[in-house]
Amino acid sequence: MTAQAPDHDVAVRTHPDSTTDGAEAKDPRPEPTAPVAPPRTDGWTSVCPLERLQPERGVCVLVDGEPVAVFRTRDDQLFALHNLDPFSGASVLSRGIVGDLGGTPVVASPLYKQHFALGSGVAVEDDSVVVATYPVRVVDGTVEVGGCG
Repeated sequence: MTAQAPDHDVAVRTHPDSTTDGAEAKDPRPEPTAPVAPPRTDGWTSVCPLERLQPERGVCVLVDGEPVAVFRTRDDQLFALHNLDPFSGASVLSRGIVGDLGGTPVVASPLYKQHFALGSGVAVEDDSVVVATYPVRVVDGTVEVGGCG
């Protein structure tokens, strides 16, 4: 046995001046759009204004189609590593914990907690594992990332 909804008159709401101006319908399920690559300048990819990068945090950006983690340390140094954690295979390094070990700026992977030196990409716990590094600079207040180093 199935229950049926009772038939009711549906009230139609109209705009106070009886027009539909300014009441364009929005698609409840918009189609996903392809990400837009940041503009390139002289072999460098513009990332964002420097003030958008919070100290002790990372962000992930696309550089030549590759996910790159950009970090700003407490003392305002900038570093960039490939975002792929080689121990887990996940693209997560930008979500890691930024700090230092013995004066060396590092990021700890959020999954297995291995530390990677931000300057060299070398894994502190296993120096045979290295993550690619990228040059970073600030031009007119905008952070830019260069090709893989």
